[in-house]
Amino acid sequence: MTVRSGQATVALGLACALQVATAGAQAWPAKPVRIVVPTTPGGSADTLTRVLATRMADSLGQQIVVENRAGSAAVVGTEAVARATPDGYTLLMAWGSHVINPGLYGKLPYDTLKDFTPIVQVAVQPLMVMVHPSLPARTLRDFIAFAKKRPGNITYATAGNGSGGHLAGELFASVAGFRWTPVPYKGIQPAMTDLIGGHVDAAVGTMVAGISHVRSGKLRGLAVTSLKRSSGAPDIPTVAESGLPGFEVYTSYYLLGPAGIPRAAVDRMNAEVLKALQHPEVKERLARDGADPVGGTPEQLQAHLASEIARWAKVVRDARVKAD
Repeated sequence: MTVRSGQATVALGLACALQVATAGAQAWPAKPVRIVVPTTPGGSADTLTRVLATRMADSLGQQIVVENRAGSAAVVGTEAVARATPDGYTLLMAWGSHVINPGLYGKLPYDTLKDFTPIVQVAVQPLMVMVHPSLPARTLRDFIAFAKKRPGNITYATAGNGSGGHLAGELFASVAGFRWTPVPYKGIQPAMTDLIGGHVDAAVGTMVAGISHVRSGKLRGLAVTSLKRSSGAPDIPTVAESGLPGFEVYTSYYLLGPAGIPRAAVDRMNAEVLKALQHPEVKERLARDGADPVGGTPEQLQAHLASEIARWAKVVRDARVKAD
């Protein structure tokens, strides 16, 4: 989860990184690279990683293997990368859970900041407030007013306790001044199935998970959580323009590696990701999913991660969220 950086960062970061990725980085890569995605295939992170991997493999002249290692709210795959040899050949595509987990779990088998090498913030994607069409609310203002009259009686589906959608929902309700009841599922797909079936009232989920159902009329999209309307759903207003100015929540995607990767290899990776983000196919895929490229330097990513960890730890404390 994140606050979005300006898109101009991509072009600026690309220019700087390409200048830095000089002769010292040419030794990398000398063999195939593995990117671990700590979730099951088919989700937003997995799709983005595979699109990037194709473009980067063409540029690098080496195969990039995407490996799904799901389990324990992304902890299993994340730990595997933290323990890998820091030679630049095992990487991690992390997302919101990476900055949520430190505040959610009393102890993790790795240090979220110290045990990883930051490489680049890849992209950001807003969430969407969705409701079942049977609810009488046609706008977010209507929904907030409806929920305030029924404190705790409105249910919203989540991908599990402590998931990005769960915490975004808690933050949204806190700012809007109402109470609702989270209903945890084992993943976003069963959550969306029950929402479509009318077994729960609402959800705060990813654009990828919900936009096709909104377009088909099975769900009603009330607002997106970005400050500007999403390119993937320009007809849906933002939470900020619907009465909660300044409200902004994103799912963010980060490329990391184990701590200690040589700087020359890090700079080359950073440059290659930034170059891939400029490719028309990648840009089209991001736009289709309502996501925007970010970019920037490893130092900017490290500072961003520290800030986000603190931000979501506060949400966890305030909402008294407990991990399953």
